[in-house]
Amino acid sequence: MFDVVKNYEKVGQDLIKKYSELEESASINECLEVSGALNHDFRPIWPGSRMTGAAFTVRARAGDNLILHKAITMLKPGDALIVACDGFQESGGMWGGIMSTSAQKMGCVGMVIDGSVRDTMMMQKINWPVWARGISVKRSTKMTGGQINVPVVIGNVLVNPGDLVFADNDAVVIVPREKAAEVFEETKKREEEEDAMLERVIREGALTFEKFKDVYEKLKLKEE
Repeated sequence: MFDVVKNYEKVGQDLIKKYSELEESASINECLEVSGALNHDFRPIWPGSRMTGAAFTVRARAGDNLILHKAITMLKPGDALIVACDGFQESGGMWGGIMSTSAQKMGCVGMVIDGSVRDTMMMQKINWPVWARGISVKRSTKMTGGQINVPVVIGNVLVNPGDLVFADNDAVVIVPREKAAEVFEETKKREEEEDAMLERVIREGALTFEKFKDVYEKLKLKEE
């Protein structure tokens, strides 16, 4: 087994574009058989961030970013960098502004990391979206290795290289590559139904309780 994998299957750019036009992460996650949403503490470093791409996975050692510098040299347009570093949050020096600029120049669309980052204002200035568990200015080392484009578990979700990554202001959601086309169609249908319901709320004053009235009545709750 190789530590650095260069050849793997990715979700197609056409499907990435379709996902980028969806409204929100919640709709996608609701259409997955098993939740693909990372734990709630992965937050965008500035509000309103969005990202859609193909997972480029990295397993780094806690507090050491040598393998991340190697990863930048391998990035391709449309890649979304997914970094697992054992959840270590003290070393924001794992990833900063210059690295963000370099990755963006390679065509990478953004990053998710289960640790911390720094230079957040520079990231916002260049419009580099990042979802992290924290922010810290503490330094990193460059002494140990890691792995690139291997399966990783991050935020309690298994991510395989090439999976579909969708992230917005609410969450990061991973869609398995082989399910991405099917999930897109289900999500599109769901969002169209919700848009129609929203229009009824605005136009007619309809309430969401209508959908669940039968379930409620079966509970036979006593009302005053």
